[in-house]
Amino acid sequence: MDVSGGSGQPRSDSPDPTEHRAGPTDARPDPADPRATTPTDQAEPTPETPETPQTPKPGETPKTLNPEHTPKTPNPEHTPETAGTPGTAETPEPAPVPRADAPREGDRPDPAQSGMAKGQPPQRPKEPGGGLLMGRPFGVPVYVAPSWFLVAALITWVFGGQLDRVLPELGAARYLVSLFFAIAFYASVLVHELAHTVAAIRFKLPVRRIQLQFFGGVSEIEKEAETPGREFVLAFVGPLLSLVLSGLFYLAMQPVEPGTVPGVLLAGLMVSNLIVAAFNLLPGLPLDGGRMLRAVVWKITGRPMSGTVAAAWVGRALAVSVLIGLPLLNHWGAFGGNTADSSGMDAVTDALLAAILAAIIWTGAGNSLRMARLREHLPELRARALTRRAVPVETDTPLSEALRRANAAGARALVVVDADGTPLSLVREAAIVGVPEHRRPWVAVSGLAQDLTDGMRVSAELAGEDLLDVLRATPATEYLVVEETGEIYGVLSAADVERAFVRAMARPS
Repeated sequence: MDVSGGSGQPRSDSPDPTEHRAGPTDARPDPADPRATTPTDQAEPTPETPETPQTPKPGETPKTLNPEHTPKTPNPEHTPETAGTPGTAETPEPAPVPRADAPREGDRPDPAQSGMAKGQPPQRPKEPGGGLLMGRPFGVPVYVAPSWFLVAALITWVFGGQLDRVLPELGAARYLVSLFFAIAFYASVLVHELAHTVAAIRFKLPVRRIQLQFFGGVSEIEKEAETPGREFVLAFVGPLLSLVLSGLFYLAMQPVEPGTVPGVLLAGLMVSNLIVAAFNLLPGLPLDGGRMLRAVVWKITGRPMSGTVAAAWVGRALAVSVLIGLPLLNHWGAFGGNTADSSGMDAVTDALLAAILAAIIWTGAGNSLRMARLREHLPELRARALTRRAVPVETDTPLSEALRRANAAGARALVVVDADGTPLSLVREAAIVGVPEHRRPWVAVSGLAQDLTDGMRVSAELAGEDLLDVLRATPATEYLVVEETGEIYGVLSAADVERAFVRAMARPS
C-alpha cells in the first residue's frame, strides 16, 4: 500500500477586526478590483505567520501491508512573518514552507533552484530523507525507516521459533536463517513497491521516494493519476508482482527437498508473498484493492470524489472486520495454528495485532477522504483572486509618502522599483508595522524591503497545486504577482493564501 503525508492542518487566523491597520492596509479598496477585495483584506495581524498550506501527494498507490496509502494531511511547519503581522523593521529569515507529502527536515529548497512562476513545477534540490538510504533504482531514493529494524527483529524471533520445530538440528543458527528470511521478505516488498514506481514513471507521475517501514513499504507518488484506468493499473501492478513472486518461489521449491533450509525458506517466501498480494487486494482504502475499487466507481460515476468516498467507507468496514474477525479466526485455527496449544498471551498478541492493523486501515481511509476533499477545493486558490493591489515606489521614497500614495490608490502593498520601473524588492507589511508613525518621514522604503528572487515572481495565472508548488519552492512572506507580459499585477501574501485554504477546506464537498 502507498502511504503519504503527515498530520495536522493549517490553522486559521483570528477574526476580522474593524480597527485601523498601519501602512498600505489603511487604504479603502475598490470593490471592483479583486486585488483590493481579497478575502483577507481585513484580517487581523497575529504574532505568528500561518504556514502556506501543503498540497496533497495525489495519486499515491496503495502500499504493501501498510494500509495507509492515502496521501497524508498537511504537517505544519512554522513559517516567517507574513503581511499583516506586527514585527520589527528587521527582515525575518523565511522558514521552509510545508511540502506536498509530509514535510521533513532537510527539505528546504534553494531559491536559486526554484522554478519560475509560469506554472512550471519547481525542482526539488534535496532528497526527502526518511531513514537509511539504500539506493536509487530508476532514480527514486529507497529508504529503510527505523521501524523496519523492529519488525525485522520480530520476524527473526517468530520465524526462528518455527524453525526450531521444523529443523531442530540448526540450534542457534536458526536465527541467522530467520534474519535472512526477514531480509528476503522485505526485498519482495521492495519489488512490490518498485512495480508501483515503474508504473508511475510510465504515466509521468513524479515519485518522491520509496520507504520500507513498519508493516511494509510506501511508494510516495506526488501526483494523482489523470484517468480511472491509470489509477487501476497503478494500484494493481503491486499485488500482481507479489503474485508473480509467489509463483516463482513455488516453482523454485519443486526441485528442493522440503525438510532442508532452502526448502523452508522458499516455502515461507511463497506463502508470505501470497499473503501480501491477498491482503492488498482487499477492496477498501487505503489498500491497493481500495484504489482499484475507487477507480471502478470513478469510471462509473465520472467523479473521482465518489470513488474515494465509496472505497474509504469500505475501508472503514474492513478495519472493523479485521479488529473483530482476525482474533476469532486465529482462535478457531483458521490460519493453521493448534488451538489446544494457544495460551492467553497468544490471544492478547492476536488482539493487539488486529487492533494495530484496524487502526492503520481506519486512519488511512479517513485520510483518503480528507485529501480528496482538499484536492477538490485546490482549484479555488487562484493567484489573481488573492493578490493585493500594489503601488510602485522608488528606493529613496520616504515611507510616509509611499503610504500616502498607497492610500490614495486604494492599494495594500508597496513594490520598490528602479528608475525604469523594474521591480527590485517588496516592502514587507510586518516591517511597516514596526516603524513608529513619527519616524516614517525619515525612513526610506528600501530599508524595509526584501529583495526579489526569481522564485518570488508569481504568474497571475497560477492556481491550485501549481500555485502552492511555487510558494513552497521559495518560502517568503510576500510574492510579486506579474502578468505574462511581465507587468506588475500586485503582491500576494502567504497569509492570504493560507486563510483562503482554510476557508476552502471548511466548506463541504
